[in-house]
Amino acid sequence: MSNQRARKSYSASAMNGDGMRNVLFFKDAKIALEEAGYDDAAFYFEQVEDHLRTGGSLPTNQREIERILGL
Repeated sequence: MSNQRARKSYSASAMNGDGMRNVLFFKDAKIALEEAGYDDAAFYFEQVEDHLRTGGSLPTNQREIERILGL
């Protein structure tokens, strides 16, 4: 038995595995939409990608979604 207390752990970055996976999804979706000629939709995917890259998370309510998309 040790006299040491358990260490505290935390995520050093907001871009953990799931966060980076989400960013890459929105980035790839934006590129695919641009290539298919859907520039307006690609713009909104880019908005979400930028939001995630700056440390934000996927929103859970309508108001936050509209804010991120600039509506």
